[in-house]
Amino acid sequence: MSELSKALMDCGALQFGEFTLASGAKSDYYIDIKKASTNPKVLYLISQLMAEKMQDQNIRPDRIAGVVLGSVPLAAALSLATGVPYVMIRKEKKDHGTGKLIEGDLNPGDKVLVVEDVITTAGSSIKAIHTLREAGAEVTDVISVIDREGGGRENLEAEGVRFNPLVIASELVKEKR
Repeated sequence: MSELSKALMDCGALQFGEFTLASGAKSDYYIDIKKASTNPKVLYLISQLMAEKMQDQNIRPDRIAGVVLGSVPLAAALSLATGVPYVMIRKEKKDHGTGKLIEGDLNPGDKVLVVEDVITTAGSSIKAIHTLREAGAEVTDVISVIDREGGGRENLEAEGVRFNPLVIASELVKEKR
């Protein structure tokens, strides 16, 4: 069992029951990464493993992007681990304040790494990638904590993006059952 799999289980992130996922699909298990990302030891471990993944895959971004809400702690922790600034991507414009979809400094031509908590179909990741690309950013990679194996890899590849998960859900669930 990997150190991350053990940490996810120990903090209670892996739950069994009847769940509806963001994609609308039904599942008999749920991986609550918010339980992990609010635990400083687990968040630190995730940031270190993501930094290693960046190095192993030769990913050298100008910015890291996290989708509000679940991926922002991951982006912030990875930013602290690597020194790479991060931006936050809103799912929709707010009708107050600046009304921006991207919070933080982003310049046209910046290479951006998108980080995610759990990817099933990658729908929210693809929406974030489109938002970043419309702002002139270059997005070639996504790193997630979990790949739920729901077509996300294929959907990201269709967008010209490499998918780099830390843990495959079927392996995590198999270890627990």
